[in-house]
Order: sequence, then structure tokens, then C-alpha cells
Amino acid sequence: MYTPEHYKQTDHSKIIDFIKQNGFGILINQVNGKPWATHIPLELDKDENNQDILVGHIARVNPQAKNLESSNEVLCIFNGPHSYISSSWYKEEEVPTWDYIAVHVYGKIAIQSEKEVLNAMAKLVDKYEQNSKKPDTINSYSEKTLRQVKGVIGFKILISDIQATYKLSQTRTEDHDNIINELKETNDAGALKIAEEIKESSSNL
Repeated sequence: MYTPEHYKQTDHSKIIDFIKQNGFGILINQVNGKPWATHIPLELDKDENNQDILVGHIARVNPQAKNLESSNEVLCIFNGPHSYISSSWYKEEEVPTWDYIAVHVYGKIAIQSEKEVLNAMAKLVDKYEQNSKKPDTINSYSEKTLRQVKGVIGFKILISDIQATYKLSQTRTEDHDNIINELKETNDAGALKIAEEIKESSSNL
């Protein structure tokens, strides 16, 4: 991903936290010489060497699954908040732009056993059931329901590279106060989050 130097995020702990909070990602690999993408939850975990990995699964009938061979490199994209930034919010004339946060993760695939897939699914369900009125758990599923695991391919991704772009109007520091106020007035969830991120970024300059 092309990222100008002033938009690069290099704080590893901040990037890891972002991925954890935005775990619904895009898995991309090659299928018959053509880029192929699937939108799925991708969870951060640790391997036996305490290294960060991504864990996920896709349907066996998905053409992408046939090309998820161990050791092949894949790309995972995680999108965060984003918002249009009007040039009318600047003190001096300039073109409008778009502020956003995005993280690209590269790594090599390792196919999981059925037992590993079940364990990964259990952790996934437990994570997202926490705020349910009646939290569900895989342990409560019948054998018939659990047999559906045979219809998926589970994998872990051994991370080789992480690229993070935090484009937060870093080149318009003199306009930050007004940009933040204007974003808040939109009452858009993405704009409000970008306003928070710009404010936090400004305080660290």
C-alpha cells in the first residue's frame, strides 16, 4: 500500500489494537491468475512461538479455498473510520481530501486441522457473544450442527509484513481545530471517529 511518510503509523501496539477492534477484514489471494477477495472475520492470536498470527476460515465451496495452499502469501485488509474533508474547512485555498485509517497485513497461509478450526471458532464466538443478552457458546451446539465445520477450511496466517496508513490531516495542523468541529457537526459515525483520531494525533505532535 502506498503511504506517504507523514501518514505512516509505526506504533506496533496501536496497530495491533486497531486490528483487534476492526476484525472484519478482507482476505485476498490469486485464483486462476486473478485477484480474489472474501470478507470474513480475521482474529489476531499468538502461535506457539508467541508470534502474532491471523486466524480465519472460509467455505470449502469458495473458489478461493482451493488456492489457499500452505506457504502461499496472502493479503488481509482492515478498514477503519473514514471521512470526506472539505477544503472549505481550511484557512487557505486547497483541494478537498479524504481522511482514513487502513491496515494491510501480508503473510503466509498454514492450513488448520479440524480440531484447530473448532477451537478457533469457539474463541471467535466467545469474543462476539460477550455483549449478547444470552451469550451462546459452541459447547452448546449439537453434533449435527458442529458437523458443519467440515464445510469450511480453517487457516492461520504467519504475518510477514504490516503496513498501516493513518491519514489524519497531518499536513493541515493549522486547520485541525476547525476540521474537528466541522466533522463533529456532520453527526456521522465515521466522521466523529476521525475527529477523535485527529485530536489524539494532534496532542502527540
